[in-house]
Amino acid sequence: MAGSDRDLVIALRAELAGIDPARPCDREAEWAGLDVGERWRDATLARLAVRLSRHDGTALAVAGDPGDTGPGRAFDWPNRAEHCRMAWLRGRFLARGSLSVANGRTHLELVVAPDDAPTLAGWLAEAVADAGSASAPGWRIRRGRGVVTLKSAEAVQLLLRRMGAGASLLELETRQVARTLRGDLNRVINAESANLLRTVEAAGRQLDAIAALAADGRLSGESATVRAVAAARRETPEATLGELAERLTIHRSTVQRALDRIERLAIG
Repeated sequence: MAGSDRDLVIALRAELAGIDPARPCDREAEWAGLDVGERWRDATLARLAVRLSRHDGTALAVAGDPGDTGPGRAFDWPNRAEHCRMAWLRGRFLARGSLSVANGRTHLELVVAPDDAPTLAGWLAEAVADAGSASAPGWRIRRGRGVVTLKSAEAVQLLLRRMGAGASLLELETRQVARTLRGDLNRVINAESANLLRTVEAAGRQLDAIAALAADGRLSGESATVRAVAAARRETPEATLGELAERLTIHRSTVQRALDRIERLAIG
């Protein structure tokens, strides 16, 4: 990722880590999701774990060792409220997740135990169901660990919003919209440039053919329509077929057939 994209992801993670759940059940859920494992040296995660445990003296006992809180064991997803589910996912993302927004592509990953990957993928599918079927998460085993992925920008943004992201998510969405607009603009410009190039090349061939037919007298033997189209093309080399048709008050197809005939005669 570029430096600015990386800084944005860092800011987003910091914003999520700074959320202080008001409900005790949300604090317990986020702690259960905060599977820090060997990452206890991460200062942000360590501060978050301490803050969550201080709010409720029983939180550590309820959640147990964060290294032993995999999906389906310490968190009862089916029977928990939506806000608890999002708190759990927030903790899981902060401890075991990564986000990439390089080159306009959004890619979110959550690393879990291999047996937990399909379970977590199912939970994520529920969380982002509103983003459409095309945004369904996938999972695979990589280097002995389960990896759950979410590649739809819409689904990732929906998930981050539900987890509590605010200003940093807005900045992410703004950048992605700007990238999309630039991409669309570039495609339009490229298409117009290609069309213009084809028009210029065709006009050049047509002018050469008209000059050749006029030089040997064959142009004068053509129909009035062909001669009128040839004269219009000479006077306005840059005109499109539609503009020539409008000028001569005839159909575009008639202009096309007249110019095709002129080119065929010049070649023959």
